[in-house]
Amino acid sequence: MDVDVAVLGGGPGGYTAAIRAVQLGAKVACIEMEPELGGTCLRVGCIPTKAWVQTAFALKEAEEHFGKFGVSVGEAKLDFAASNAWKDGVVKQMTSGVAGLFKANGVEWVKGKGTFKDANTIAVEGGEDVTFKSAIVATGSFPLRPPIEGLDSPRCVDSTGLLAQSEVPARLVVLGGGIIGCEFASIFNRFGSEVTIVEMLDSLIPLEDADAAKELAKQFAKRGISLQLGKQCSKVEDDGSQLTVHYGDGETVQADLMLVSVGRAPLVEGLGLEAAGVEFDKRAGIATDEHRRTSVPHIYAVGDCAGYWQLAHTAFREGEVAAENATGHEATVDARAVPRPIYTDPEIAGVGLTEAQAREQYGDDVAVGQFPWVANARAVMQDETVGWVKSIHETRYGELLGLIMVGPHVTDLIEAGVVAIDAESTVETVADGIAPHPTLSEAIKEAGLVALGRAIHVPNRKPRAKTPA
Repeated sequence: MDVDVAVLGGGPGGYTAAIRAVQLGAKVACIEMEPELGGTCLRVGCIPTKAWVQTAFALKEAEEHFGKFGVSVGEAKLDFAASNAWKDGVVKQMTSGVAGLFKANGVEWVKGKGTFKDANTIAVEGGEDVTFKSAIVATGSFPLRPPIEGLDSPRCVDSTGLLAQSEVPARLVVLGGGIIGCEFASIFNRFGSEVTIVEMLDSLIPLEDADAAKELAKQFAKRGISLQLGKQCSKVEDDGSQLTVHYGDGETVQADLMLVSVGRAPLVEGLGLEAAGVEFDKRAGIATDEHRRTSVPHIYAVGDCAGYWQLAHTAFREGEVAAENATGHEATVDARAVPRPIYTDPEIAGVGLTEAQAREQYGDDVAVGQFPWVANARAVMQDETVGWVKSIHETRYGELLGLIMVGPHVTDLIEAGVVAIDAESTVETVADGIAPHPTLSEAIKEAGLVALGRAIHVPNRKPRAKTPA
């Protein structure tokens, strides 16, 4: 098969690249060995996980809020089989949707494992070779498993294995306090599991804003999630009926299941990249420039395998950019405003710089304003007043540098910050805009007003100007 553009991998980066290349007039084949399109995100990642998040949210609403709203529904109980059926149905709808988009756009889905034979050919296991003018590698990533004694137990699962469970474990240990670990800890705590997080660093979600990480730890502790921070797992024992997890200085905890969520690595080995002359590192991924061009000028790489971010939404944009460059156009990836949503309870979202990053880059020329949800009418109506919105800007020109949120629906609200930072907006633009009332989105404007020292709906205080001790 001869094509203009061959895409290796049918996940968010790959299927987006394939569709965009067709839109630009190319003949395109997408090579995917899984029985469904969509990659990790749609099949065993973002989509099924957030379907469980919706179940957890419904349980919380019934348990904690309905009575306050005057709605009587009796005791809320989890029907895990029904929740799984819902989750699987969502996955089926979304993956089928991608297949439908391929058909509608004229993308050829080549089913099978693809491997580069040379810089212009991909061999497909069980099928004919695909020859191409340009190629886009979008093979994703895989869960890491650290060299800890006993971690080969079938009771120690990765995120894919946890999503396949048919019963809720009574006791769940989560190894790793990053985004994936925290999301599953939040879900299974709401499902009724006794949850323990073991994290070798001193903070949850260590790459996020420190205030957000502290707020999450505070709320997790209130919910009864055991946080074992600054402690390393040394051994896991499986006696046939339960796990004993050893960590810290001789401490142990028993569990029925253990989630291993210590990160993901780019899937770059076994693809024949050497035969194509593409430079890569098994830890850092495939080396690319801002056009997502590899060391071979007509071969591109996007998404997790390229090692920039491990986010489906960045892969979408990278796929578009790679397709445009592969078809003779000019496009680059702008990394200033990448949103960072975390689907815990409470939700967390950030875009732009964290407060620590802003102070590192701009010193004392930084102002921060924090607006609490307890002062927002819509949040009070929803009985969701945990958390806040933090606005960060530099004081010479007023440019908005970052927006950090903890609380209700912030993973949706963060888009306002994405647009503002992409447009190089000033904090005045955000703070002086007219926000609809009563809405959660008002808190974004209000945080800007706090940062400017002219708060309306909270007592006015001088904005922070120095890094806290």
